[in-house]
Amino acid sequence: MIEIKQLRKRFRGRPVLQGIDLSIARGHRIALIGSNGAGKTTLIRCLLGEYRYEGQVLLDGADPRAQRQQVLAKVGFVPQLPPPLRMPVGQLIRFSSTLCQSDPAQIRSLAAELGFDTDKFRSQPFVKLSGGQKQKLLIAIALGREAEFLVMDEPAANLDPAARKVFFQILADKKERSAMLISSHRLDEVASLVNRVIELDQGAVILDDRVADLVDMSSSLSCQVSLVQAEAAFANAIGDWGFSSDASGKVWSGSIAGPDRLRFLALLSRYAALLAGIEMREQANGN
Repeated sequence: MIEIKQLRKRFRGRPVLQGIDLSIARGHRIALIGSNGAGKTTLIRCLLGEYRYEGQVLLDGADPRAQRQQVLAKVGFVPQLPPPLRMPVGQLIRFSSTLCQSDPAQIRSLAAELGFDTDKFRSQPFVKLSGGQKQKLLIAIALGREAEFLVMDEPAANLDPAARKVFFQILADKKERSAMLISSHRLDEVASLVNRVIELDQGAVILDDRVADLVDMSSSLSCQVSLVQAEAAFANAIGDWGFSSDASGKVWSGSIAGPDRLRFLALLSRYAALLAGIEMREQANGN
């Protein structure tokens, strides 16, 4: 589907990408990882045809620079930093659906599933939305059509746990029909979503590895966390995940998305001294 051969990019004479060779097929869900400055965003912008470069990039045989409209018609993109658009929400949805030949009703429906009411904010300029609202709308625009290649730069960074769960379910529905490239500087954020890991360092691929594809992206885990004593700070933190406690405030129950297990355990690790027990069980059919 995607062929990258000897891709090189320089900025003011400084090499940023240094001869990258990659082949990406449908069904590949790739974690693109590396520290800040490793070249992740530059690689993404080359794939989108935004930069001139040396070497070759082809998506289904089409060049992102020479045949940009043809390529972008197949790509759904979620940027790390929302663009400073002053366009009202309703107008942005209409514009995006026309540009991408998608159904605006589908975009609004996905946004609602993620927890963002586009009708309520239809006259609100995009730039005035909160970070989480912007992210939900951008995800709905990118995934609200049949894109063959999904490019997502830190896509769930501003999402609350409930929205992340819906986001993972949407990705699960598309995983066989699309290739996915998910950029992150932390592997634990995306490890449960992918079946391939590519690591960049100083503009070169230093790791390209297939990983076990064991987590169903649409799965859920029922969880119970027991504490040695009630603690207000813990209550605030786990309450954001939709958990509720018994009368003592020491036993907390709820559910999390399967791909969020590492993120949830990272939260619990901050309160390790309080923990008396943790129980996590896979829920049948994500229920």
